[in-house]
Amino acid sequence: MNAGIPVRWILSQPELGLVLKGGGDGLGRAVTLVLTSELTEPQQWMSGGELVLTTGMGLPLSRPDRLRYLQDLYRAGIAGLGFGVGLSHETVPEDLVEAADQCGLPLFEVPLPTPFGAITKKVMQRLAEQEYEKVLRASRAQPRMTRAAIQGVRAVIRELSAALSATVLVVGADGVIAEAHPRQPAVEILDRIREFLATRSDVVGSGAIQLPTGQYIVLQAITAGHTVHGYLAVVTAGAIGSVDQVLLGHASSLLALDFEKPARLRIAQNRLNSQAMAMLLDEPGDPDIMWQHLAAAADRTGRVRALVLRCASAPVARQALETVDAQLHPQNRQLFAHLTGDRVAVLLPGSDTDATAEQLLTGIPAEVRATLRAGLSAPHPLRRFNVAIEHAELAASAALPGARPLELAALAGHALLAFPEAQRVLSAVSEAMLQPLVDYDERHGTDLITSLRAYLEAHGQWETAANALGVHRHTLRSRVAKIESVLGCQLDQALVRAELLLAVIARR
Repeated sequence: MNAGIPVRWILSQPELGLVLKGGGDGLGRAVTLVLTSELTEPQQWMSGGELVLTTGMGLPLSRPDRLRYLQDLYRAGIAGLGFGVGLSHETVPEDLVEAADQCGLPLFEVPLPTPFGAITKKVMQRLAEQEYEKVLRASRAQPRMTRAAIQGVRAVIRELSAALSATVLVVGADGVIAEAHPRQPAVEILDRIREFLATRSDVVGSGAIQLPTGQYIVLQAITAGHTVHGYLAVVTAGAIGSVDQVLLGHASSLLALDFEKPARLRIAQNRLNSQAMAMLLDEPGDPDIMWQHLAAAADRTGRVRALVLRCASAPVARQALETVDAQLHPQNRQLFAHLTGDRVAVLLPGSDTDATAEQLLTGIPAEVRATLRAGLSAPHPLRRFNVAIEHAELAASAALPGARPLELAALAGHALLAFPEAQRVLSAVSEAMLQPLVDYDERHGTDLITSLRAYLEAHGQWETAANALGVHRHTLRSRVAKIESVLGCQLDQALVRAELLLAVIARR
């Protein structure tokens, strides 16, 4: 479920010396962030779940305004208010305590020796521990669900129910409940699921329903290819987090295997591979089981390359991914891919070449291939596959539409000018640095820009640059002196020469 620390846990840390003053009914409110604010109206900057710390410097002076101050924070959804004493206030104002009791918002005293930073550090450490615990729980639950798949659907949803502490249902495509654990939910929950599916007949992914009670119903389609066999529904007390979504997706994949058995094993395997990539890309921690799963993507030396395809649209990206899978299938190779909108990232063994990558794109319709830009990374150790994807993404951004996959290493010598963002920056810098010289050439009919470039490309070697221009070195010295005078710089400094060379190249 979503991360959060009850206010009562923070108050229970003896080294902080915090003392509850009011709002004891709200000690279960969950803290997701700690903020310090001395604003008179801080509520407009809150989004919910914050623990606000203040010394009261911005606290309103009148009793009604203080009541409104606390009520506004409560309505903004903050988890609690910590009041530092010993600076602007010796004690927590009594009217603030009364207001906290009225609305049930925890209000506690922070003694002068306790820095706000100590509270923030304590909370952030606990939140990090929770995130790690979630990843660890998922890494332990996934193999249990996988083993349970041998026994069938009922065993899989039993394990998922235990892992999420939730009610889990398998709903057929016709809306009929096929399985439920630990028990059938209330009739109103079943009705909401059927209503949702009736209005979303095109659902092939997931969806969520929030009930008036605060519960959530999360649905995940059980699919194989373009066939929707049914839905996995989870009824929880609150919204589920990304790690729990991975468990839900894993269970869905296992159920797809049960529906389609070996004929669709590859589709489910691809999904598992994608989920392993997504989990390692998006979640903190180091779940060994995910790395073990991803090891099949590497070559014998444990290295992988990333192939990134930047497509014209999300449907085109899905079509390109299906084509890559179709090319891998006859070779008995698994697909390890991550699809995000109009971008596809595919992991290949480090021993694959750009020719191999180009072969994978065979079969994409010519009109689609003409719009697709492909980038290929150098081989990287498996545990740095995210870096490989980043490099391939950069190469794809510089690649020409329809061209062979561009390797990032092939950009050496002109990488800065290969990316539109860098081009814009360098063009602006070029104009700012060289405009005085351009103006001088126009007024006097000279060509100092050309002389400057020859001098810079010769690394300041007079004879080499003069020969390239076809002039005597003394003539070139005279021109360089004039350039230094016009630009107000000294070209005997390496950093100045480097910046000017970039500017001259960008101007071209």
